Amino acid sequence: MKLRVHACLVLLFFLPACATTAPAPRGAGARTQRIANLQRAAALPWKDEGRCIVREASHAWPVVVERCFHALDHEKIRFRDPTGKCAIASAGAAAMGIGVCALVAPEIIVGAVIITGVVVVAAAIQDELDSPTSKGVHPGETEPGLQAKPAPHALLANKRRPQSEPSGQGWPPLTPPGPTERARAPDCIPRPVPHLGGDALHNTCADRVPQNAFPGSDVLVNGKNFDALQLRARVLWEVKTDNFATYTADLQDIVIDKQAVELKRERELARACGFDFRVGVRSPLHQSALLEVEPDLDITVMDWC
Repeated sequence: MKLRVHACLVLLFFLPACATTAPAPRGAGARTQRIANLQRAAALPWKDEGRCIVREASHAWPVVVERCFHALDHEKIRFRDPTGKCAIASAGAAAMGIGVCALVAPEIIVGAVIITGVVVVAAAIQDELDSPTSKGVHPGETEPGLQAKPAPHALLANKRRPQSEPSGQGWPPLTPPGPTERARAPDCIPRPVPHLGGDALHNTCADRVPQNAFPGSDVLVNGKNFDALQLRARVLWEVKTDNFATYTADLQDIVIDKQAVELKRERELARACGFDFRVGVRSPLHQSALLEVEPDLDITVMDWC
């Protein structure tokens, strides 16, 4: 009870009120808030595989933090109070006060949350983000284009990865695992950005990549806008939606030569940041033509597109 009071003191610094029994919100915005909370929590290390977060995610973020703070893996996370605002807000409180304060308002206290190791998205959180309900499909419905069996590479997501040396990165800690300093550089932190161009078919195919962490956005990594990111499997995607079979033979050769050069360059950008790279195409003919020129590319025919 004492810790709960202290947490409320922290939240009062940023919020007009603190209710220990706040009900989960209802209405059209409830699912959006839940998904936003799950995505925010996915960047943090959890000892319980994220089960507390999944249980409480429908509440406001400050309430989620208060109720699940105990489940954080405190060996992989540190809190700082560079401005002194948290010390004022949590006067007399234990370390929990500083931590809750920093997590509730990281945009106010820059550098207050430091992850000292690799973060793999907690299994329960990832499963919830991948669920049809979180993707906007209600029970009893089938998500368009995703009824096919899971892609084999998705199985890699179940493998836990060893902890690396502290990354030193602040919020949000989405730095991919990797042994090199390049893999820890700010340019290697995946950042959702608006889709380039206005090709609706291309954007739909990219958004429907299985386990896409940022549907509705491109992913900026190492200066390149990739079309999709499978965060747990650490795979960046480039999607090609050419109606390849309708091209003349000469045009097919021109397109393949150009795409092979581009895709090799994009693969190296992804690998430099510790990601695998996969290409999605719409037809086996396009796949075989690319593989004939560049057999080392990992190319998938998108049965969801």
